[in-house]
Amino acid sequence: MQLADPLSSEKPILYVLDTNVLIHDPTAILNFEEHHVMIPMTVLEELDKLKGGNKTLAADCRQAIREIDKILGRASPEDVEGGVPIPREHLNDVNGKLSVLMINPPENISILPTNINDNKIINDICLLRHQHPNHRVILVTKDINMRLKARGCGIESDDYHSDQLVTDIEQLNKGYLEIEGNFWDQVEKVETQQQMGRTVHRIPKEDIQCEVFPNQFIIDDLGFIGRVIEVDNDEVQLLHIDANSFMEQEAWGLKPRDAYQAMALNLLMDPDVHLVNLTGAAGSGKTILALAAAIEMTVATKQYRRIIATRSTQGLDEDIGFLPGTEAEKMEPWLGAITDNLEALHCDDEDCSGSIDYVLNKVPLHFKSLNYIRGRSFQHSLILIDESQNLTPHQIKTIITRAGSGSKVICLGNLAQIDTPFMNGTSSGLTYLTERFKGFQYGGNIKLQGVPRSILAEYAEANL
Repeated sequence: MQLADPLSSEKPILYVLDTNVLIHDPTAILNFEEHHVMIPMTVLEELDKLKGGNKTLAADCRQAIREIDKILGRASPEDVEGGVPIPREHLNDVNGKLSVLMINPPENISILPTNINDNKIINDICLLRHQHPNHRVILVTKDINMRLKARGCGIESDDYHSDQLVTDIEQLNKGYLEIEGNFWDQVEKVETQQQMGRTVHRIPKEDIQCEVFPNQFIIDDLGFIGRVIEVDNDEVQLLHIDANSFMEQEAWGLKPRDAYQAMALNLLMDPDVHLVNLTGAAGSGKTILALAAAIEMTVATKQYRRIIATRSTQGLDEDIGFLPGTEAEKMEPWLGAITDNLEALHCDDEDCSGSIDYVLNKVPLHFKSLNYIRGRSFQHSLILIDESQNLTPHQIKTIITRAGSGSKVICLGNLAQIDTPFMNGTSSGLTYLTERFKGFQYGGNIKLQGVPRSILAEYAEANL
């Protein structure tokens, strides 16, 4: 392939995208500004092969192919060879270019064996660098081993960072601020009002020494608990919460064991909070809190018509096809955490199994595959997404946008237990969602602490 040289007077960077980048974000080609994006022919072949397999994966592959076709679909072969301008939303935006990289290097200059696709892509990039020595060529892939092999061949490589909003998950908003000593010692001015039976403190924003967000909690060593209900340029409105009633709140017979669970339950039970993210270690109470609140709000208070429970599991969409029964019966083994926690909620009943059967018959609880979620719109539903740390930012956007009028979404996950290849804590969709929605007035998140499941589970979490 002979690119028009020079590509431009500014000598743009040549970014070569791997297949996993386009699966992770099908719109990735739009995020390289004025630079030249190149899709190897091997990547197109892989997308074509994967578009008919695993349904969740196939949907992302098909969208990636459509995005490429929007730009290259009507271009002539000569234009594709030299690069087709990538259209932008605004006319004044700088256009990069997109082209297909198709090089068949002679055997005598192949660096790596060509028996696997990764090696074919690396060999093509080596020849591309040889043909265009004045351009900076970067392989973009989420495969760590492929990045290492590329660097071993003298090729610059990098991860895809466009949707990574933080470099360390410890930087994420936990959903609360823990103040040492007395919170009011740092406040110079406060105006307290009674609003519909609630005590609201209006505090100058500069008096709170940390950045705060809506539905974030503030707690101190003396037992003060406040929840941020509004933030503007000048002040913060803080709802005063009684500590005793805070710890005595209840959902389907479940009471919080610590302040962190109480904060989570407060957000879960609030009808004005439409999105709740609960993160934390295994056994910290994410699922049981969400399930108890969900049953309370569908059976007791009837705020929602139904509960839709789903989860992200590596290989789920392929594996359920081989399980017998209906979709609900196929999904049940994967959603064992839901039924396990339902049993825990009724373990003290005289007839535990009878209670569980009663709840399952009474509660409109539906187990659904993520494939079922795509393309649907759920009205007045409570959508419970377990293991959401395994979702990509693109996938989590697809699911969240399914929530219709009067619906609430609860995302549960542990960023320390990511099972999806080519993903880590900073690139997880759960991290992306938490960071993007930290200023959302109708959303909140809590990072649960401790492992109340058992002494054994707590010790294992800390020491294994």
